[in-house]
Amino acid sequence: MGPERITFGGRLLPAALIAPQLLIVGLFFYWPAVQAVWQSFQMQDAFGLSTEFVWFENYRALFTDPAYYQALVTTLVFAAAVAGLSLGFALLLAVMADREIRGSGIYRTLLIWPYAVAPAVAGVLFGFLFQPGLGLIARGLNQIGIPWNPLLDGNHAMILVVMAAAWKQVSYNFLFFLAGLQAIPGSVIEAAAIDGAGPARRFWTIVFPLLSPTTFFLMVVNVVYAFCETFGVIDVLTHGGPGRATQTLVYKVYQDGRIGADLGGSAAQSVVLMAIVIGLTAIQFRYVEKRVAY
Repeated sequence: MGPERITFGGRLLPAALIAPQLLIVGLFFYWPAVQAVWQSFQMQDAFGLSTEFVWFENYRALFTDPAYYQALVTTLVFAAAVAGLSLGFALLLAVMADREIRGSGIYRTLLIWPYAVAPAVAGVLFGFLFQPGLGLIARGLNQIGIPWNPLLDGNHAMILVVMAAAWKQVSYNFLFFLAGLQAIPGSVIEAAAIDGAGPARRFWTIVFPLLSPTTFFLMVVNVVYAFCETFGVIDVLTHGGPGRATQTLVYKVYQDGRIGADLGGSAAQSVVLMAIVIGLTAIQFRYVEKRVAY
């Protein structure tokens, strides 16, 4: 007997139940998106007193700006590094936490806590730890012969923001990986062990393929996170520097719009950024999902 299907006597109650969510989505997503698209075809003065409709002039200026392509490359490298590091480390922690050991519930709770930390707060924490003159980890790196200075070295700055952004996301990934591991039937693992498969072989031939739906979902979420939700980390740690080494697309939208007062150009960048994220998500669903075993 299948699950009981819930039916409503009329259309008023279902509409009332979904109305608050539709209102929030429309007010905080669709309306700003429409405003951004409209504003991307306009040019305003710094005080917003005069507006001129310029059609695709903002997009033409955007796609002829070498700094924008530099920010695009930086964003792709940053997103790949953050997604790879956070997914890999979270999977390792989930595999270790899935073992039957004393106090495992406490360990799992502690591993989930960092997800409650705001991105800006994560940036402050890593800023204290890796500050060239006073940071505990930075001083240790200098003592072993690594001249750590993210304020002057672009590579060091990129490593710093990648670590901070990945650390912030590890707990989220860990939660889903752990749930996926616990959903795998123990009888399957035991049968493989009886057949002589070692721990590494059992993981790569049985566990990891069964985790592919979870991995695919988290990969999409982490790419979107790296593209759109890491502004706070970058703003606190590097402000996009040094020398634009950590200027991602989302941070360039802020710099050009808020600091540079180019509202039309900033709106055009936000529209292109949204299109890029949608395109990358579609590519993942089109090509990567084929390798997922549901």
